[in-house]
Amino acid sequence: MRASRILIAIAPGLFVLLWSTGFISTKYGSPYAEPFTFISVRIFFVVLILGAIFVFSRANWLNGRETMHSIIAGVLVHGLYLTGVFVAIHQGVPAGISALIPGLQPIVISTIANRWLGERVSRLQWCGLALGLAGVALVLHDRTLVGAGTPLGWSASFLSLIGIAFGTLYQKRYCGNIDWRSGNLVQYLAAGSLCASAAFLLETREINWTVEFIFALAWLVLALSIGAIGLMYWLIRRSAATRFASLFYLVPSVTAVMAFLLFGERLDALSIAGMVVCAVGVFLVNRGAVVKPNS
Repeated sequence: MRASRILIAIAPGLFVLLWSTGFISTKYGSPYAEPFTFISVRIFFVVLILGAIFVFSRANWLNGRETMHSIIAGVLVHGLYLTGVFVAIHQGVPAGISALIPGLQPIVISTIANRWLGERVSRLQWCGLALGLAGVALVLHDRTLVGAGTPLGWSASFLSLIGIAFGTLYQKRYCGNIDWRSGNLVQYLAAGSLCASAAFLLETREINWTVEFIFALAWLVLALSIGAIGLMYWLIRRSAATRFASLFYLVPSVTAVMAFLLFGERLDALSIAGMVVCAVGVFLVNRGAVVKPNS
């Protein structure tokens, strides 16, 4: 019981930390493989691990309806979102800024969840969402950094926003009761097929197997695709969509700190002030949470 309470307390912070490292690891490994090739290799190893878990745990396979929902969720969360992030960073968008556009998803999710999931968003939560949005803008205010990416890179960032926002909502509504072992396996198989097809059509599929690439790949497979995604789905089951989405306001701040320490990306006093504003916004969203009237 005590261990469960500890897990509930640390899970949101651990998720933000792990999710933020995804942008850093992507930038670390991106010089050594093209984006669709990088994602395809990553998903290949994830499928091997999840396949082994599925077989040895003797999990039940999904029915037709569950399979369809898992495919759609996988294409959104692992296909569009990952593709957007990898292409954006490959096109020169700094790691700290690549977290900015997906970091806007709390506003998108709260607006849709208010109607689609029957979740009531209180006035205090709306204030927190607006405050978090302002904090994100402060964290990544430098227009010279924004100009570092190509138009394709920024378009890919918006694609990642669409993928993670609608993927989170779809997962919440349709996949909450699906066995995570078989459900995640189907999701990654669907996303992997999409990315592998794009790699064969659009890229050379050459990989430079350096130590840096192997380390980045291993971290993305184990810490992100297995650890962070599993934690994300666990949090989605336990939280209202708006409360969970508010955590993404913290991701640009944490990513910006990591990028500053590892890559020397700019971090000034105004950005630090924005981190504080983001934290206050997330606090208000969770403080003002209400129980949704409809299930």
